[in-house]
Amino acid sequence: MENPNTMQINSSVQVATAGEALIDFIAHADGRFEPCLGGAVYNLTRALARQGVGTAYLNSLSRDRFGRQLAKGLQDDGVQLAVPEPVVQVTSLAVVHLNEQGHPDYAFYREGVADRATSAAALTQACTQFEDLSLVCTGALALSPDDADIYLPWLASQRQAGRTVVVDANLRPSVMPNLDLYRRHVLTALQYADVIKASDEDLQCLDLPGANALDQARYLLRKSRASILALTLGSEGAVLLTRHGQVFRARELESLKVVDTVGAGDCFLAGLVTAMLAHKLPANWGSAPVSDPVAKDLVASAIASASLCVMQRGCVPPTRAQVVERMASTALVCA
Repeated sequence: MENPNTMQINSSVQVATAGEALIDFIAHADGRFEPCLGGAVYNLTRALARQGVGTAYLNSLSRDRFGRQLAKGLQDDGVQLAVPEPVVQVTSLAVVHLNEQGHPDYAFYREGVADRATSAAALTQACTQFEDLSLVCTGALALSPDDADIYLPWLASQRQAGRTVVVDANLRPSVMPNLDLYRRHVLTALQYADVIKASDEDLQCLDLPGANALDQARYLLRKSRASILALTLGSEGAVLLTRHGQVFRARELESLKVVDTVGAGDCFLAGLVTAMLAHKLPANWGSAPVSDPVAKDLVASAIASASLCVMQRGCVPPTRAQVVERMASTALVCA
């Protein structure tokens, strides 16, 4: 029997996201904790919608106060909830400490929570209501081995359906009790991806062979089935690698005043996906030679999106107009 919440066919959604939606309690120097809407997949979902992409969030949200705030945040940005009815499970929580460089460290509270109250069948069924759905995204906490039976079958179903699968490695090693199992599971999940996004820190955590992040990225792409891999390098910019062997490296010439880096990777990925959709790129784009201008546009869009995020406190995703303006006004050094 079909879920009545997922029966209506919708033609405006291009991207569906699945993964965590939680409340970040950000620690301040005076001992206060500021609650902020967050979670990597939640941030990515809002960032995509703010850039004009028709986006649906597939997981359930709690009926508690935090869950209602998370739902409102998504809906205010134009995101469609695949499961509009709230559930009784509580909202996931994270305690976030920022170091002097604005980099976050997390502690998560995720047992019996709303965003994990789903199944592979529920996610797959939810996707059937969106007739124009062409791309799905997941990553971060969804790559926990504990949730393998939820996300791996769903990813397999989406790849089989011909949709582009995007997976953000976005590792959280500090909260995984068995790091070796976690690494193996992340590498397994990445086998379902057409597009992989990873940071230099992610690759280091995965303990991949290679003298540097670029070598490790090449190794990961070679060992996966993905067509492209987007590698973020912090202040050094980013690199787009294709399965065919092309490498596009870029960074903004202008130095940034970084407030904090919360959500930077999520906004980076949103900028990349938005540009991919704008160019109508197929899932196997990157398996054959690609156009230099198109590849550079993808990287520029991703970097501009991330830069606008880090200049504000917390994750405040930019609009597409803001991203386009920054791309036009900020010089990019390409190699």
